[in-house]
Amino acid sequence: MAAKAEEMKILEKVFDLAKRELDPVEYAKFLAIITPKIGDSVKEIRKFRDTISEEEFLEMLKKKGAKITP
Repeated sequence: MAAKAEEMKILEKVFDLAKRELDPVEYAKFLAIITPKIGDSVKEIRKFRDTISEEEFLEMLKKKGAKITP
């Protein structure tokens, strides 16, 4: 159990570093790279896309620090 806690601590540090050092687009790409590729990602993305509006998505990006320009 201690090994698992140590692994989680290391992962938290890695994610904190990535959030500070990468811009939002790079961070999204980083997450895509390390995420296991299981299932139908297109279906999952469409399901997510259909649950929120474009405005909600843009607002979510702004809250994360993304610079949105027209």
